[in-house]
Amino acid sequence: MTTFTKLVARTNPVLPQRLAQSATARSGAGPSGPALTGWLGQRGHAHTFQVDRIPFAELSGWSFDDATGNLGHHSGRFFTVEGLHVAVHDPASTVLRAWQQPIIVQPEVGILGILAKDIGGVLHLLMQAKMEPGNPNMLQLSPTVQATHSNYTRVHDGVAVRYLDYFLTPGRGTVITDVLQSEHGSWFLRKVNRNMIVEVHEDVPPHEDFCWLTVGQIGELLRRDNVVNMDTRTVLACAPATYVESAALHSDTELLSWFATERSRHSLATVRIPLAEVDGWHRDTWTVKRPDERYFKVVAVSVRSDSREVTQWAQPLFEPSRRGIAAFVMRRFGGVPHLLVNARVEGGFLDTVELGPTVQCTPEYHDPPPPFLDLVRGARPDRIRYAAVQSEEGGRFLNAENHYLIVDADEHEAPLRPPPHYFWVTPGQLSSLLRHGHYVNMQARSLLAVVNARAADLST
Repeated sequence: MTTFTKLVARTNPVLPQRLAQSATARSGAGPSGPALTGWLGQRGHAHTFQVDRIPFAELSGWSFDDATGNLGHHSGRFFTVEGLHVAVHDPASTVLRAWQQPIIVQPEVGILGILAKDIGGVLHLLMQAKMEPGNPNMLQLSPTVQATHSNYTRVHDGVAVRYLDYFLTPGRGTVITDVLQSEHGSWFLRKVNRNMIVEVHEDVPPHEDFCWLTVGQIGELLRRDNVVNMDTRTVLACAPATYVESAALHSDTELLSWFATERSRHSLATVRIPLAEVDGWHRDTWTVKRPDERYFKVVAVSVRSDSREVTQWAQPLFEPSRRGIAAFVMRRFGGVPHLLVNARVEGGFLDTVELGPTVQCTPEYHDPPPPFLDLVRGARPDRIRYAAVQSEEGGRFLNAENHYLIVDADEHEAPLRPPPHYFWVTPGQLSSLLRHGHYVNMQARSLLAVVNARAADLST
């Protein structure tokens, strides 16, 4: 007797087309234009948000360990602030880079999930107006679910995370995207989040802090400063995208080979050390910082928010000293847009190297400046494809902002054969790498989300 096993297609070619169609829709079933801006403002005024800096002695529920100086929660959950010794060696160079710093250790995997639904023939995404204590403007547009494992298992004794079951219960919807991606490698130690998009075919219970938007509407908001949060940007970047690219400067195999070479030639050694023993960093009543106050510092805040699972809490945050820059340099080869990526080594990466933007730095801390920094900072307005200030993870970082840019260049400014550790890729090639984790870093994903949502036009 023959047994017939039903097979399914390995990929769904319609999904990228539906997302591309949604990216061209500037209005949808929810509020649009001024009404959307008004809804965001209303949600901000409808809730009470208050964030105050406090000394570490008032950091309720948290304490510094007497033996190590590590900062942790009394539950043993959430995260700890510890020390990290980092040593990076590039065989092509005789220089061994080594440093010590505080680092966030959060081994649990969080969920960044967006619900999708076909409304009137157009794919819509369920977005949340969510407060995070570190956001410069408190409330930003967030995924449907944005929660750490400690949050959604209710270690804090708070209320349940709304819509969580759609992402934890198999069969509640059709999975569009589900991939583990890194957090900021400079401030997190091997931290990953599950980036998910799940399409539902049933009515979803409404809530006043959530609304259905097209990808195009989110793209319009991405053109504005500090409206679309980091977690939304990374999920959008991971969505299956379609690009009209008949060819590329390098084949996909050449790209993967170059990337494997970059990973194999760099050596990254990290050792967790007690926070109290981090060289060059000191703790006082209010901060853990360097005497020169460079890079960042660890601070404490108390938070009140009647829109969160817990209405009052205290926590540590990392506060950068300066605003950074994250920029892609772009050129067209044979009529096809290409982005210049940089193979970056960051102390918290799981796999040593990830692809970052052409420029990713805090300019004040680089002398001499890194390659292409002067190009992106001095670009004429007519050569800037995209420019906006966007904040990073508001749940762990305080007022952490980057000036995100996509800038046109010519052969003289960005040659066909770039410097070592740089490589020309198409947006489609970069997007294909995001089907897998630990290839593309958070800052590059933020910029790719801009492209996917049509907030930047690379077509001409």
